Amino acid sequence: MTSSSLTSLRVAIVGAGPAGIYAGNILTRAVTDAGGTVAIDLFDSLPAPYGLIRYGVAPDHPRIKGIVDSLHEMLDAGSTRFIGNVEVGRDISVDELHARYDAVILATGALRDAPLDIPGIDLPGSYGAADFVAWYDGHPDVSREWPLEEREVAVIGNGNVALDVARVLAKHAVDLRSTEIADNVLHGLEASAVTDVHVFGRRGPADIKFTPIELRELGEVPNVDIIVHDEDFADADPAQASNNQLKVMLRVLNSWRTREQTGASRRLHLHFYHSPLAVLGEERVEGLRFERTEPVGDGTVRGTGEIREIAVQQVYRAVGYFSSPVLGAPFDAVRGVVPNVEGRVVEADAVVPGLYATGWIKRGPVGLIGHTKSDAMETIGHLVSDIEAGALTAPTVDGDVLDSLAERGVEFTTWEGWRLLDAHERALGAAHEHTRERVKVVPREEQVAVSRSGALVS
Repeated sequence: MTSSSLTSLRVAIVGAGPAGIYAGNILTRAVTDAGGTVAIDLFDSLPAPYGLIRYGVAPDHPRIKGIVDSLHEMLDAGSTRFIGNVEVGRDISVDELHARYDAVILATGALRDAPLDIPGIDLPGSYGAADFVAWYDGHPDVSREWPLEEREVAVIGNGNVALDVARVLAKHAVDLRSTEIADNVLHGLEASAVTDVHVFGRRGPADIKFTPIELRELGEVPNVDIIVHDEDFADADPAQASNNQLKVMLRVLNSWRTREQTGASRRLHLHFYHSPLAVLGEERVEGLRFERTEPVGDGTVRGTGEIREIAVQQVYRAVGYFSSPVLGAPFDAVRGVVPNVEGRVVEADAVVPGLYATGWIKRGPVGLIGHTKSDAMETIGHLVSDIEAGALTAPTVDGDVLDSLAERGVEFTTWEGWRLLDAHERALGAAHEHTRERVKVVPREEQVAVSRSGALVS
């Protein structure tokens, strides 16, 4: 058995979101700059690429198209081969990947909701934000319908996901018609009975986790009034902000304090210094109980003992994402990550040769696109170092993995298949009564059928 080298490298990446695509692109550059060659297979359980960029970003965020264009260019370059509709651990094992590739990189992200351990959180009418996001983004593995029969809803959280969920709940469906939103989602939002959306954060305005553009977009939603409360702004002076981003956001929030209400048919209420204690109700959600908090001065808050209750009929928790294990790979069920040291996966405190992690499965669900790039650079740097040091072993199984998948009856999709699905969705949008850039195909079987309707070109 010979050691792996940079002269002819084969690598499998599990997860075709930004983390996996960036890792493949960075690895390709590193190897080619060293005079070697690399063949990368990018596996994903979904038929289409892009991960949370396709299934975790609200459809009314046009700026995300720039990221998609960049990811498209990386995959279209040809050094990374997309293999979709393949679940590692079910259709092919991690051990089989080790036998076929010099190295395996886990980049599966975080798709589940982090828990919120308060009484009543499991009542009917209480949901995880990730599930709602998956619905409005047309994820193939969630229900095609979402219950929106209630008037008053609450979102618990002070990050961008909470803001996205609140905006989509409050926004009128007519203002989403120009987006890539799936038809079933559009129809569901058109029938929505929501009139009031309440967003609750445990800390104050100076500790929000939004980004300025997200916050500004919130104030530009047509026919929706924004309501904030003066009692929350004692420590929200823009002049005291710790950075320019926060200064901008505090100015926006403070401007809403004096903004005249228009009598809009929907209202979005922002509440700060509210720590959730319980979801109220017998048969289903009827309200929320909070303790009012106050700043301590070190960036944390403490309870004041003042208890408040508000009547709502739905609750969405947006307190973070949580990763799922990859069958056959180590997993820390408490932290929701693959245990690793700077991207090298470890088990029982020992490095697992040839197994790496990047993205949210590596560090937890924190950080934006810039963090994902630097994270991938760290992981790839160690992978290259391990190869140069002769720490990895060469593959022991030859032959194209696609042949093996086909023999097992796995209906895998390819990059060429994605191009067919992409063109199909764009054609659906062009043919729509209200011309749209695309209309997402939701059912998995339909995505696979369209993707496999032409010659499967790797």
